[in-house]
Amino acid sequence: MQAIDALESKVRTYSRSFPAVFSRARGSIMVTDDGRSVVDFLSGAGALNYGHNNHRLKAAIADYLASDAVVHGLDMATPAKLQFMETFKAVILEKRILEYCFQFTGPTGANAIEAAIKLARKVTGRQNIISFTNGYHGMSLGAMATSGNRAYRTASGVALSGATFMPYDGYLGPGIDTADYLKKVMTDESSGIDCPAAILVETVQGEGGINVASREWLRSIQDVARSAGALFIVDDVQMGCGRTGRFFSFEFADLSPDLIVLSKSLSGYGLPLSMVLIKKELDAWQPGEHTGTFRGNNLALVSATSALDLYWRDEDFAQEVLRMGEVMRRRLEAIAAEHGNSFAVRGRGMAFGFDCQVPEIAAATTRSAFEKGLIVERCGPADQVVKFLPALTIDCETLDQGLEIFEQALNEALKHIRSS
Repeated sequence: MQAIDALESKVRTYSRSFPAVFSRARGSIMVTDDGRSVVDFLSGAGALNYGHNNHRLKAAIADYLASDAVVHGLDMATPAKLQFMETFKAVILEKRILEYCFQFTGPTGANAIEAAIKLARKVTGRQNIISFTNGYHGMSLGAMATSGNRAYRTASGVALSGATFMPYDGYLGPGIDTADYLKKVMTDESSGIDCPAAILVETVQGEGGINVASREWLRSIQDVARSAGALFIVDDVQMGCGRTGRFFSFEFADLSPDLIVLSKSLSGYGLPLSMVLIKKELDAWQPGEHTGTFRGNNLALVSATSALDLYWRDEDFAQEVLRMGEVMRRRLEAIAAEHGNSFAVRGRGMAFGFDCQVPEIAAATTRSAFEKGLIVERCGPADQVVKFLPALTIDCETLDQGLEIFEQALNEALKHIRSS
């Protein structure tokens, strides 16, 4: 790690949280260069829903590389791109009675968010974007303007404008319907809130602390967007591709977003791939209005198509994700109950947050967990929530092993903090 300290910028984060050199990985296990095996509950911050080096996806990539097919082709037509779009349409969209066209953006989720925001402004002729407290949408300036974290916003170095923040579901307490508040300010000509180009929402706020929006709240927000003449955008960068149990995180609420933003696990293998799904009547782009050198990388499209074929042609995989998610929920709630329910457990599918309430407890727990053989990170406005994003393909034994390590680490952290 001394070489990393000497060579890499101070901006690095994960190498500080998990101080080791990782040389190999398979499934839900990472191996350090000194041979230590570590259970991974981080999954590339949600980019590895199907685990590390998924061999079935790797085979598709290897075959494609061996054929000398096009890897980088800007946005030119290739068989890999066509096959992905046709497969996605048949396997995902048509089964859900959804119809969208595909925009391949630059390789990050933030770039796809930028494209969605830009398109919403172009379509409506408006500037304002409604986003929500504790939301996170990326590190580029437009995406950051719609993100709530003050530390990230301050680091931008410039004034961030063009967005208005509204309280997320539950932000003001369980007795207050914040969707009603949004509806009020949208219909009040003297609210001081400009008519929005779009309302941008995560159905589960990942970086914000695993805050889970209800079906009723999300449907109300969609209705407000429709009434206001604004586009309704779902950011499914981290919570899409099966993380909450269904392919899209909004399916449980029967939503029909105008734009859907996907990235992270879209490629299935950790390769960079991002796209915006656009309702066809809203595809107002002129050629080249939002461009980039690395749009729709063909290697990532090959692995993405393979993932769709392997996991999403029937309902079996989704049902298994929901089943394993309930195993996680019960175990985490039992751990919380052992401490008098002074901790809160939140989540959907296989995305869970264990709210320690106190940042020092969460920090000590994740530190101890890594020492014992578990990678798990923190989230929330004060990093007080331990976030669980295990691979959706994890086996029961490895899941149980990781949760056991977490419980031991939490108990050790509490003992240390109480004795100090």
